[in-house]
Amino acid sequence: MNFDTLTGIAPILIVLIALIAASIKILREYERGVVFTLGRFSSVKGPGLIILIPGLQQMVRVDLRVVTMDVPSQDVISRDNVSVKVNAVVYFRVVDPQKAIIQVENYLMATGQLAQTTLRAVLGKHELDEMLTERDRLNMDVQKILDAQTDAWGIKVANVEIKHVDIDESMIRAIARQAEAERERRAKVIHAEGEKQAAVGLMEAAQMLGREPGAMQLRYLQTLTQVANDRSNTIVFPMPGDLIEGLAKTLKRDAPSG
Repeated sequence: MNFDTLTGIAPILIVLIALIAASIKILREYERGVVFTLGRFSSVKGPGLIILIPGLQQMVRVDLRVVTMDVPSQDVISRDNVSVKVNAVVYFRVVDPQKAIIQVENYLMATGQLAQTTLRAVLGKHELDEMLTERDRLNMDVQKILDAQTDAWGIKVANVEIKHVDIDESMIRAIARQAEAERERRAKVIHAEGEKQAAVGLMEAAQMLGREPGAMQLRYLQTLTQVANDRSNTIVFPMPGDLIEGLAKTLKRDAPSG
C-alpha cells in the first residue's frame, strides 16, 4: 500500500472513528440518558455503555442524585402585617427522567422559581410567632405543596428547611418588650397565686385554733418564747384575758391551804 492510497483512506478512517466515538456513550451509576430518535422520545437508558445511531439519535443526560438548592431571601408579609426576610433550602431529585426533560424546559430553574413563590405564599398565611416557633410544621407545608406541584415534572421534593427569618431591628425591640411584659405578667400571677394559697392556709389555721382554745394558748406561749429569745428590743406583748384567767385558776388550785 503506497503513500497515495494511505492518503486517500485516511479521511475515511477519521470519519469512521468520529462516528464510532459519537455513537458510544458511558453513563455513570447515578446518570440516565433520555434518547430521542429523529426528534421523538425513544427510551431511557443507563447506566453503563450506551450505543446511539449517529445523526439519527440524540441523548440528554439526567442526574438522579439529590440536588441541594438554596432559595434566596424572600420578602414576606405575615398575616399580622409584619415584614420579614426568609430564606430556605430545598432538597429534591429526579425520579422520572423522561418527564424531567420533556415536560419542562429546565427543571432546575423551574423548581427554584416554584420554591420561591411557594415559600412566600405559605408563610404569608401565618403570623410572625408561628414563623419563629413552628418551623417544622411550616417546612412540612411547603414541602407537601412543592412535591405535589413538581410531580408532573418527575421531581420528588424530599425536604424543605427554613434557615433564617430576619426581622427588622425595631420589630426585634418590640418583641423584646413584649417578652418582658409577658414575664412580668407571669411573675405577678405566680405571686398572686402564692398570696392566695397563704391566705387560705392562714384562714384554715385560724379556724382550727378557734375550735381548740388550748391550741390557741399553746401557740401564744410559743410566740412569747420566740420573742423572749430576741434581746435586742423591748417588746410589750398583750396578754389575753382568758389566758390570765386560766393561769389564775391554775395557781389558786395548786396553792397550799392554810
